[in-house]
Parts: sequence; structure tokens; C-alpha cells
Amino acid sequence: MRDLLGDDAARRRAFDSAFVTVVGAAGYEQIVPPILEDIGVFSRIGEATDVVSKEMYDFVDRGGRHVALRPEQTASVCRAFVEHRPSLPYKAWYSGPNFRYEKPQRGRQRQFDQVGVEVLGTDDPYADVEVIAIGWDFLTSLGLADVDLVLNSLGDPEDRRRFSEAVGEHLRAHVGGLSEQSRETLERNPLRVLDSKRAEDAPIIAGAPRIEEFWSPEAAEHFAAVRDGLDRIGVPWRLDGGLVRGLDYYRRTTFEFRSGALDSAQNALGGGGRYDGLVEDLGGPATPGIGFAIGVERTLIACDVESVFPGPAGGVEVFVVDTTGGSEALALSTELRRAGRSVDRGFGGRSMKAQMKAADRSGAELALIIGEDEAASDTVTARFLRGVRPQEQWPRAETAARVAAALAENEPPEMTES
Repeated sequence: MRDLLGDDAARRRAFDSAFVTVVGAAGYEQIVPPILEDIGVFSRIGEATDVVSKEMYDFVDRGGRHVALRPEQTASVCRAFVEHRPSLPYKAWYSGPNFRYEKPQRGRQRQFDQVGVEVLGTDDPYADVEVIAIGWDFLTSLGLADVDLVLNSLGDPEDRRRFSEAVGEHLRAHVGGLSEQSRETLERNPLRVLDSKRAEDAPIIAGAPRIEEFWSPEAAEHFAAVRDGLDRIGVPWRLDGGLVRGLDYYRRTTFEFRSGALDSAQNALGGGGRYDGLVEDLGGPATPGIGFAIGVERTLIACDVESVFPGPAGGVEVFVVDTTGGSEALALSTELRRAGRSVDRGFGGRSMKAQMKAADRSGAELALIIGEDEAASDTVTARFLRGVRPQEQWPRAETAARVAAALAENEPPEMTES
């Protein structure tokens, strides 16, 4: 776990803002589920998954309730849907931290942030297309170019069951060649072995049965409509029959966004799929669902590698320097903030030199100086910290208007078409 300060925190806010712009344009509304839930909410993810069996932070609280910090948010959104029953289709987005006790790695710590969307109440394949397209458009809006969308379908529950049995039989027939980790995974969930990136597992996985051999006609038709829809709106995709995702609730469409800028073993920026059946598992009516989650930390690493989405410039517009005791800075900074400007000031009666150094560090374009002479003449001295504009003296009563005009003059000109 780590702290976020200054520029990192500002970049995180900008990331969320960029996500809200994309999802808000598609009619999604925010949901903020609790961080702590009854453990039963998350056990529906699948007792055989690493998330449930190894990674959850769970404990018995002082009231004797078995609870867990959320390891993901889809189950929480479905639980909230069962409890509150919003109108259908329910289109929600979320942003916030999750917790998993796993080995920390680049772009994934034990507290990690995700943004995501969920659509509940429709099994229309074009809902799948909309969800996938939102994820794709968001990533490209950040400036990312080296992103690969991979698709698969796990079919209907009976298709997945037969596929899992066939994969298990194949893997057990070659168990001696599997890595130790995959042999352990095989006993819990054969399909999760297909996600292995270990070299010794690759030839055995390559010979495993393919999921498309087990699709029902309905599942095959649904997946064909998803692929056709993505083609229709120009979202490029690649089929990956080994994509099963790590949670047991997925069926039919599954997908993943991968970055070519990252190491292949840790290149998934996010993904999701259809989870028809999860709402019923949580006590609700039969309600189909589809969604995705994107990891914030790993996506920002990909942005760094591709030199995109640097985050907003830090700092304030104005810094008030007061060498008369501080009350003038208090009054002027408050007045300017109420006028919509971002303003900082010096504290503690520090010297002019010390306050001017602080003004420069603040990133401000303009320092407003109030010394004994300015206080006596009811003026302020305006010193421009970026550029070559000469120092000016303004009437104190005109400061807000003069600041607005000066900052407007310093803004870069808008681009116009020639």
C-alpha cells in the first residue's frame, strides 16, 4: 500500500475525471458501494478462485460478523442492485480502492484502485458491445495507442462445465510437464491453468481443447453479434480462446485490454465480461449483467511508457506576499478565491525573500506583494513570475479585476483552423 501526494494525487483525480467524461456521455450513473461487506457477497466470486481462497482480507468483527474488505466491486454492485432494485437496465460506474493480499507487483499493490462499469438487466449482445467500446474509448482518450483488445466467450454454464471437464482431463494427462503452480491450480480450477504465462506450461496449454468446440448455438450466435457490433463501430479485437478471466461468475462474453508497452506477464490493464447468474446467487431475481474494471495504477504506468496523460499542471495562479504581518494577505487571498482564482500565501511573518521563494515553488504566474509602502498607499505590487512582463502597481480595490485581465493575457492563444 502507498500514499499519493501532490502531483500523483492530482493525476489520479484527472484520471477519474477523464473516465467520468466517457461514461457520463453514455448515461451511466455513479455508485459508491461500501469498502466492507459481509463475506458472503464475495464468496459468490468462486470458492476455487485465488481471490476468495487466498487473497481476501477477511475477519470477524466485534459483533461476530464475518466480513471482508472488497477485493473487487462487481459483486458489491450486484448486492446493491438486489437491495435497492433500481430501474432496468441499470447502468452504473464506480471508482475506488479494492484490497487483495497478493504478492505486490508493478502496477498492483495490496490496495489498488479500479474504475469500472456494470450494466444489469439486459442480455442484448449490443450491451456487451457498448461496455467494451466504453473501455476502449476511455483508454484511447488517455492517449494510449499500444492497446490490444482480446475477446472470448465461455458459452453458457453447461458449455463452460463441459469445457472445464475436457480441459481438466487434458491437463491431468500431461500433469508431469506442468509447472508446480499450475499443478496446484489444476486441482482447484482447471480453466485458470489456461492463463499461465510460464514457459513449461505453454506447449501443454496449446494442445488443450478449444472453448468454441463447446458453445451452444445460442452462445455462438450471441458472440457472433458481439464481434459484428465491434466491427460496425470500428473497435479492433483479437480472438483468444485461452482467455477465461479469474472469477467464476463469468459466462459468454469475456474480454481484456492488454498493453503492448508493458511486460507480457503483467500487461492486462483491465477487462471484464458477462456474469448472468450473479444477481440470483446474491438473492435477487434472474438478472443478466455485463461489466468491466480497469486498474488505475497499471494503466498509468502504461501511460508513462507511452509518454501520454501526464496529468494536470500543479500549482496556483496567484501567490500573495505580505510583509506587514499577514492580515493583508488573509483579506486579499480570501477575496481572490471568492472571485474564482486559485491563491496561496505566506505564513509565519517570513521575510520577503523567503516568501518570494515560496511563490516561485508554488507554480503561480503572479505574485502580489503588500509591504509597508503598499499598505500605506492602498495598492499592491504585481510581479509576474513567468515571462518578461515588467512589475506593475495596482490600486488595491481593482486587484481582482486586474488579476483576471493579467492572467487572461498570459493564456496561450486558442488554435484556429486556417
